[in-house]
Amino acid sequence: MPHRWMMRKAMQSYWRLTRSLTLGVQGVIFDDANRVLLVRHGYRPGWHFPGGGVEKNEPLRTALLRELEEETGVRPSEDPQLIGIFANFAAFPCDHVALFLVRRWQRPTVPKPNAEIVEQNFFSQDELPIETVPAVHRRLVEIRENSPADVNW
Repeated sequence: MPHRWMMRKAMQSYWRLTRSLTLGVQGVIFDDANRVLLVRHGYRPGWHFPGGGVEKNEPLRTALLRELEEETGVRPSEDPQLIGIFANFAAFPCDHVALFLVRRWQRPTVPKPNAEIVEQNFFSQDELPIETVPAVHRRLVEIRENSPADVNW
């Protein structure tokens, strides 16, 4: 645990010096059984939607496609739908998350576990792992119920 905390703090310090705003992308991916794909990182606790940071001069869609393939092997077969952009200020000042729904996709390969993504799996929405982060629960309810999204991650 101390290693994760130190790594996250070092990354945040670097980002604070090099960026006035940080932006990430994440994808909601369902399989044919309506199970959701979640990942567990090596550097932070909990289960999350797959995704990551947007690089300088990188469009959101490009960042999403890159992150999904790197982390999970998923390649969208059609344009992902933007669900919303959320403030993630509790985790890091000036951080935002752009969330996309990926309806059609293919997965030619599944990356092996590594230091960044130690585990990935599809889960039934009513049987999510206990360590699933609250934002995933909120977003899944909003998607399922077609309800207005909270602006906070």
